[in-house]
Amino acid sequence: MNMKPCPETFPYPLIVLDETDSTNRYISQLCNNPQKAVAELTTVSAEFQTAGKGQRGNSWEAEKEKNLLFSFVLYPTFLEARCQFILSQIISLSIKEELDRWSDEITIKWPNDIYWRDKKICGILIENDLSGHFIGRCISGVGININQKEFHSDAPNPVSLKQITGKEHNRHEILAHILKRVQIYYNGLQTEERNTYAAEISARYARALFRRRGFHLYEDANGKFSARLLRVEQDGRFVLEDENGKEREYLFKEVQYIL
Repeated sequence: MNMKPCPETFPYPLIVLDETDSTNRYISQLCNNPQKAVAELTTVSAEFQTAGKGQRGNSWEAEKEKNLLFSFVLYPTFLEARCQFILSQIISLSIKEELDRWSDEITIKWPNDIYWRDKKICGILIENDLSGHFIGRCISGVGININQKEFHSDAPNPVSLKQITGKEHNRHEILAHILKRVQIYYNGLQTEERNTYAAEISARYARALFRRRGFHLYEDANGKFSARLLRVEQDGRFVLEDENGKEREYLFKEVQYIL
């Protein structure tokens, strides 16, 4: 692991690593050091990860120095544990809305993968530490395919921003814009109008969802079925209506999209 120079104009505390096993693990270890406080929105970015993980324990393929692999920390001690899904919403919206600058076909695949058409451009892994009934710390690990031209792993549907646009992109500029969007959403959650603001975030999230219209194939423990999306509850539960008119509710990992 070697440090790399950080962009001088980067607006948040930033550690850039040439290589690490996991940016989530790295920043978690920093935060666990009682000798030094780690400020909110401190970000660890790596040019390469040897053990980067996505949701469901999947590995994340990323060519060195081509993509964004980063983790950042928040301390949302004002949020009750039952409200933690709002953090997933603001982070996924921040990335989706930044990528909207280059395509109008970016969506959020529940709970927080970012898709272009039927292909995955970004994965997010959020780890919350609770303090009593509140959230003490939130570490978000993000992988975004930016300038990679080809993918060789067995991942079924990766895509990069370069493949979409045909152009190279400034990775640290994109990262700075994403963090700024997170900060704006996050600051809004700390106002007296928190409930109204959270409702607006949930509405934006609903409008951004992958396959939000029509019937599509899914699979749960009982097999494959066709259903349409009804809503996502405030606690993150995914609510579908199947072809027989029956509502089906799912927590994370209890249902999968059939792509």
